Amino acid sequence: MPPNIPETAKVAREMVSGLLSATGRSSLIDPARLLVSELVSNVHLHTRVPLLMLEATVHANQLHVSVRDEDPMGVPRATERATHAEHGRGLLLVQAYADSWGTIRHGGPHPRGKSVWFAPADPPRDSAYRSGT
Repeated sequence: MPPNIPETAKVAREMVSGLLSATGRSSLIDPARLLVSELVSNVHLHTRVPLLMLEATVHANQLHVSVRDEDPMGVPRATERATHAEHGRGLLLVQAYADSWGTIRHGGPHPRGKSVWFAPADPPRDSAYRSGT
């Protein structure tokens, strides 16, 4: 489990890039790097946990990535933000670039943590995010 420090996002991006290169899924590298950065950064920004868990697997034609933390508080949600807001758009990017995504609370009625997961589209389906418009 990597430490919950700012540099972990870079390490996570490189790990997922290596996995996708090794499995011949290079078309998913850019969107996966973006989304992994968002999820790992969210753990760093919104929790005080010392460690997080990153799991990435390739099944046939699909990548599945999960980022877990042991903070039982709150489940992240994608919500619209004011245009001048500095934060809060990460899960909107996940929603735009993923075929599917979601959250899981771990621990039953007394949660001990949560995961946010995604499976990116190949290629990303939202051209507005790709073109910068």
